[in-house]
Amino acid sequence: MNRFERAMPTTRRRLLQLMALLGIGGSDLARAAGSLAASESQAAEIWPEMTYRTLGRTGFEGSRLVFGCGAALMFFGKDDLLNAALEHGVNVFDVGTSDYYRNAEANLAPFAKRHRDAIFLISKGLVGMEIGASQTLNAEQCREAARNWSAALDRSLLDLRTEHVNAYYVMAVNNVSLVRSEEMHEAFLAAQRAGKVDHWGVSTHENTQAVLEAAADTGWYSLAQIAVTPAGWYDWNEKAVRKDSPPMKDLRATLDEARAVGIGLIGMKAARHLAGRWLGFGPDRPAAFDTHYDPSFREAPLSPFQRSYAYVLAHGLDAVNADSQSLAHLQENFTAAATSHLYFA
Repeated sequence: MNRFERAMPTTRRRLLQLMALLGIGGSDLARAAGSLAASESQAAEIWPEMTYRTLGRTGFEGSRLVFGCGAALMFFGKDDLLNAALEHGVNVFDVGTSDYYRNAEANLAPFAKRHRDAIFLISKGLVGMEIGASQTLNAEQCREAARNWSAALDRSLLDLRTEHVNAYYVMAVNNVSLVRSEEMHEAFLAAQRAGKVDHWGVSTHENTQAVLEAAADTGWYSLAQIAVTPAGWYDWNEKAVRKDSPPMKDLRATLDEARAVGIGLIGMKAARHLAGRWLGFGPDRPAAFDTHYDPSFREAPLSPFQRSYAYVLAHGLDAVNADSQSLAHLQENFTAAATSHLYFA
């Protein structure tokens, strides 16, 4: 089993999880588990019902699992997984510019075209500049960033073979003056007037709290995709939870304030810290977030990865973005997102 499948539970373990979700408990569950000899394929046919949340001022009722297409589709199309996700209720699909995700947009295009009216399609583009988190941009730098972002949007539309996306993010934002840039805002408004995009968003995994607070203050953004874990903000440069971050439960005021002004919050990198330092290469840390969970949640019938997704969804996020490299991986992510509400009052 490869690293992307994340050591999915055995068939017996998965059956126990599924029966628990269906309300079969105690001795009944034990007898059922002992008597069933279901195959892996049979177990895979049982999916919980997806849950939904309004994504900020978009007004869209989005699935709490966002299918992250960037890493998943960089090299190959995976319409079988995309179709399975849609069939079971996932209706938000997120991808990104070919400047970073190679062929992901082109590989998503056939599926997106077939199901365009059924899905909320998000992509994102870079501003094409090296910008430090504490840097103050001048007007010319903001104009350059806006031109580059607009060009990235046009390339994304070309690669996706569409004239319109539901939302387009400014990708990998770390800088408050970029978030507040009038030049960037006018570039979005021009794209919106041209019918290229409905909603604007930011995607951030560095200096996240300051970026999110600035986005909320402007009133311009409909969505924010943020790197956050049960232990707090995740920093992509460090490949770790920020050392100075409060745990997620203490970030709730920041998250609630962003949502109150109409920003839908989508988490990313919620479980990255568990999978080793460098993109899964390195020691796994399955218990890294356990100190943030109460005893009953630690005993929930979830894998460590599922537990992290369920926790962040129950503590301030509208949805979580996760890429899926196999059907088993998709079902693991799906189950966590669909059932997170069962574990918290």
